[in-house]
Amino acid sequence: MSHIAAPFVYDQPDENRQPDSKVPNIPVSILADRPAVRNALMDQVLDAGLMVRQAEPLDKLLTDEALVLGDLVIIDLPVPGAELLAALARLDMRAGQSGTQLIVATRVEGIDAVFGAMDSAGVQFLVDPKPAEYALAIGAALARLPGRSVHEMTHEDHLALVRLTEQVHSLARRIGGIGGAEMGAGLSAPKAPSAVNAPNVAYMARAAEDEAVQAHGELPNAGHVREIIRQRQLRANFFDSELFADPAWDMLLDLTAARAEGQDVCVSSLCIASGVPPTTALRWIGQMTEAGLFERLPDPADRRRAIIRLSRKAENGMAAYFSRVGTAPMPI
Repeated sequence: MSHIAAPFVYDQPDENRQPDSKVPNIPVSILADRPAVRNALMDQVLDAGLMVRQAEPLDKLLTDEALVLGDLVIIDLPVPGAELLAALARLDMRAGQSGTQLIVATRVEGIDAVFGAMDSAGVQFLVDPKPAEYALAIGAALARLPGRSVHEMTHEDHLALVRLTEQVHSLARRIGGIGGAEMGAGLSAPKAPSAVNAPNVAYMARAAEDEAVQAHGELPNAGHVREIIRQRQLRANFFDSELFADPAWDMLLDLTAARAEGQDVCVSSLCIASGVPPTTALRWIGQMTEAGLFERLPDPADRRRAIIRLSRKAENGMAAYFSRVGTAPMPI
């Protein structure tokens, strides 16, 4: 596709493109300052049989003119500035009311700021994404649009979908599907945290057990939990770390230790503790929050950011677990 010289709008689908009977002609808005990213996303959206309503620079979000966005909005924001973060927060509120699905891509260093600006259920966060990750996010967004059957899915169904998605990620990484070429020329993304695992197991406290775990004691000593975390990480020195990838449990352990220490955990720190790529970690943070195990709160030191804490249900569950297993031998 040729270089974009100016913003444009697709009022109608390409007449030369054959419609896909299985995919609705859903309008998509693409907002990105990097021309290579805009071009690549346009190709990907059109190849999926969707309609590009507009593909424009990010400053379109800052104008006072009315901006009619598509049902799906894809935003590439590698370096989030204050004005754009405020615009994201407004867009997030608007999307929460309308059911618009948002895909927001940023870099590792932008995780805390972007996550702190947006908290509606319709946001998928990506970090230094490759084409396959965009494709997965677009597919998930289409399933979540108002009126589609995904709204009838249970928490267990959602977790199964996350597991399946991450299995696709893991397979794609092994054969080079995600770790291949960048989206377009001229793109060089910083490396994600060193661990690049895919999740295979999720933990979810059951509502029926809430009253039962109330009777158990307090959380274990933070040093005990930190030693468990250290031992779990040590396994990667001897075996393929993907054999043990379990971000839900690793994040629960990290938040348990932080709660015992009286410390707050920012989103980027929790992503590192998860032992998986940031995009994967953010997906699990969203799932664990929806399941009622994590709580998202404003950072008291910087209200533009968010911190993650154990919910009361999760704290009770962890206390009950450690009460059952004890302190020796150490559970890892």
